[in-house]
Amino acid sequence: MRYQTLAFLLAAAASILPAQTEFPKAAGVAPGNGYSHVVVTSPGKLIFLAGQVANNASGQMVGKDDIKAQTEQVFENIKANLAAAGASFQDVVKLNWYIRDLKPEYLPVIREVRDRYINKEHPPASTLVGVAALFREGYMLEVEAVATVPAGRKPAR
Repeated sequence: MRYQTLAFLLAAAASILPAQTEFPKAAGVAPGNGYSHVVVTSPGKLIFLAGQVANNASGQMVGKDDIKAQTEQVFENIKANLAAAGASFQDVVKLNWYIRDLKPEYLPVIREVRDRYINKEHPPASTLVGVAALFREGYMLEVEAVATVPAGRKPAR
């Protein structure tokens, strides 16, 4: 009975602990440009967003052949999906980018848009991959996100 009580108390304590998010800096690794190499989080709600593309609310592509317009729409879609899950960009800990026919001149454009949304003091971990194609012709990028929300925090409005 004592072990059951102890297990219950430990579970209860874990459920009220706030999420802890850390951004450790590894020795011997150059700092990332607008991203963190490592993000560590514990207890809380973990949110995974599917890859977002440049569709508006009607499902129509925004910004044909315009990397900036498509990136802005993608980040607006991420923002809306995070809000639906009770989170915001402040909670994002990981971004995965897939960019069709990646060109060096795309990088400053997508970084400028990204930096309007993310926590620049503690940016999320990030991976960017150039790909030959996405799911449908005309889409230039797709971005996945992972966020963590502290246990017990009221949903964002």
